[in-house]
Amino acid sequence: MARREEMSTSFGREAARYESGRPDYPAEAVAWLLEPIVVAGRRPRVADVGAGTGKLTRVLRELEAEVVAVDPDADMLAELRRRVPGTPAFVGTAERMPLPDASVDAVVAGQAWHWVDPVAGAAEAGRVLRERGVLGLVWNVRDERVAWVRRLTGIMHGSSAEQLISEGGPQPHPPFERFDTRVWEWHRPLTREAFLDMAASRSYVITAGETARRSILDEVGVLFDELAENGIVELPYRTEAFRAAVGH
Repeated sequence: MARREEMSTSFGREAARYESGRPDYPAEAVAWLLEPIVVAGRRPRVADVGAGTGKLTRVLRELEAEVVAVDPDADMLAELRRRVPGTPAFVGTAERMPLPDASVDAVVAGQAWHWVDPVAGAAEAGRVLRERGVLGLVWNVRDERVAWVRRLTGIMHGSSAEQLISEGGPQPHPPFERFDTRVWEWHRPLTREAFLDMAASRSYVITAGETARRSILDEVGVLFDELAENGIVELPYRTEAFRAAVGH
């Protein structure tokens, strides 16, 4: 439990590398999360929980949502404020959001729900959501059907996010009864620096000892050099999205 807690709060140590190395979310996937609200004709007010450096926040803003960002790590929120100025941002967790009852149309979490107590998180989302509000969860996961991607994961070590997705994704808890799901497949071109930043921003690597961390990054660099064409590696991703409405 202590190790998991350390890993879940480690990202602020590498906030800049997280911003560089982690992929953005496809706009169509984020729009799909908000679709039930948009169809209802509202400009949604959205809580981005576990907002990190603002990867999901930016897309929500581009989709004209009014966003409030929540994250347990003040260093990550400092990066978010630099990257997405003007976004209200507060220290908090999915289990305890610093928001009033029935104050948002959607609660979304990008690359974060696997760190959450799902029962407490669902109940808290139900508290802050307005009537017919939506809980939207999304992950960018590397496509492990590709052999070299599996090799990459072996070097970096798997994550709890990847385990959750491989087991079928999150389960609904009250007041949510079921998730609708969608998947998008795409590729992200990465330079050597960004490829290494992607590895260095993983919680297992951040919290590893210096010798182990250097060994992992050296192996990741060797793999990049084997694969690169014109200084670029195309990393295949699957964006897995889950959407539930209160009482549905």
